[in-house]
Amino acid sequence: MLDRLIVSFDRALRTVFAPAMSVRPVPGENLPDAPLSEALRDHVAALMRVNHTGEVCAQALYEGQALTARTSIAREALQRAAREETEHLAWTERRIEELGGRKSLLNPVFYAGSFAMGAAAGLLGDRWNLGFLAETERQVVEHLDGHLRKLPQDDQKSRAVLEEMRLDEARHATTAIEHGAAGLPAPARLLMRVASSVMTRTSYWV
Repeated sequence: MLDRLIVSFDRALRTVFAPAMSVRPVPGENLPDAPLSEALRDHVAALMRVNHTGEVCAQALYEGQALTARTSIAREALQRAAREETEHLAWTERRIEELGGRKSLLNPVFYAGSFAMGAAAGLLGDRWNLGFLAETERQVVEHLDGHLRKLPQDDQKSRAVLEEMRLDEARHATTAIEHGAAGLPAPARLLMRVASSVMTRTSYWV
């Protein structure tokens, strides 16, 4: 357990403070930048900042869940999802830079809170742990659908990033269900939505 704690702490530092790396090509990297007004550019950069913070939270959740997972099957499912979330970090970070934006100043706070939530979910047992993963990904897909509607139609570079992320998130949810995820009760789903709303509204501005 001590070894896993040390590894988790190292990953936390790299997630929050180090540039993320992507094995896969960045979606839309060969597409031209759309001619956006300054106001629209700021808006899209803020949306991408929200998505980047969401990926920071996802990394923290899965690290916490993997730390307290009971079986290697659940742990591997969580770690596989976390590896792809790292690529999402890299994609959103790059798009933020291209738009002249910045990452959220509150990422360390969100990471710590999400890690604690993930570790608590893992302590409930693997079925609930995987259920938490599946519900998280379902809500992320809904969130990405909303952001895709908010993007300017001409901004194909940002759209390509979010569409590829959406495919990955939906696959993570399906994998968790296939591994025996339990359906979460309505109060738990509502609490997750409230926490997500706080993160979304705050990171858009800060």
